Amino acid sequence: QVQLVESGGGLVQAGGSLRLSCAASGSGFSFNAMAMGWYRQAPGKQRDLVATITSDGITNYANSVKGRFTISRDNAKNTVYLQMNSLKPEDTAVYYCNTNLWRRTWWGPGTQVTVSS
Repeated sequence: QVQLVESGGGLVQAGGSLRLSCAASGSGFSFNAMAMGWYRQAPGKQRDLVATITSDGITNYANSVKGRFTISRDNAKNTVYLQMNSLKPEDTAVYYCNTNLWRRTWWGPGTQVTVSS
């Protein structure tokens, strides 16, 4: 089993910053070998990819967040981060982290990010 728990969401004004964290726990896995991802889902919309990071630290971003968001990981803490700068109202969503392991996709419960204009 893998448990993913996101934290760090909240209410912020447009132009502000937040840093999200996703901690992985459980047994039988090596976090440093896992690719991790951040997704988001706004009300009434599908869940969309925000950013991913491979076990080697290679990153990928949605065009809408390039230059504003940074994904990183701390393997010693089994944690992946999403630094979000220059936030916009359209970034408002529930943010989820995920990983694919043992032929299934694991999701955390999500953390709400609300950006006011």
